[in-house]
Amino acid sequence: MSSDSDRVDLSIVIPAFNEEQRLPCAIQAVSAFLGAAGVHAEVLIVQNGSSDRTQEIADAAAGADNRFRALRLSERGKGRAVRAGMLASQGQVVVLCDADFSMPVEEIPQLVEAIGAGADVAIGSREAPGARRIGEPARRHIMGRMFNRVVQLVAVRGLQDTQCGFKAFRGGVAQDLFRRQRVNGWAFDVEVLYLARRLGYHIEEVPITWRYDPSSRVQPVRDTISMLRELFTIRWNDLRGRYG
Repeated sequence: MSSDSDRVDLSIVIPAFNEEQRLPCAIQAVSAFLGAAGVHAEVLIVQNGSSDRTQEIADAAAGADNRFRALRLSERGKGRAVRAGMLASQGQVVVLCDADFSMPVEEIPQLVEAIGAGADVAIGSREAPGARRIGEPARRHIMGRMFNRVVQLVAVRGLQDTQCGFKAFRGGVAQDLFRRQRVNGWAFDVEVLYLARRLGYHIEEVPITWRYDPSSRVQPVRDTISMLRELFTIRWNDLRGRYG
């Protein structure tokens, strides 16, 4: 029987593919945040198929701080990495953060508070009233809005920003959703939100401040085409009964 001292209040999942440049800063920022927050937390860095020193950096963080855990996957795919981290998490609240931390780590409490106020899923939104976008090229923004239109038509209506890499889940909800999740690529966000809606979970959009990172791993044209294919895969999976 577990005691209160065994309970993990917060899990932070960071997928990391070829992130040797950005991951050290992310680790430092998360460590400082957790030190100030004073919560019982864990950080899961999920490295999947990197060809640089990402795994070495993750292992070093785990060796230096027992709040950190380094997971290793041999296959690529952000959806695959996030699924592994979510299913390995133990937190009452589980937060997904991209390694570039385009949103300040200090905004994590906003998502946690939304869960505490009754949301099952809280998603950082660059489009909700009060949100701020800093430095994003107009072309990138337009492509994102076009993709969102398609998302709303095909999969999830009413959500203005499904792709921001900053989301929180009630612990049990994360386990339920990611056991069902199948998409291994970039559109895993849409799939998880599609499943959340289908299962009746309450989703809350939380406005954030987001800074564009020129070194982002996203290739706008190539990855948008891939995500469009995955959108229709989500509907096909549902028709085939793959989500249980």
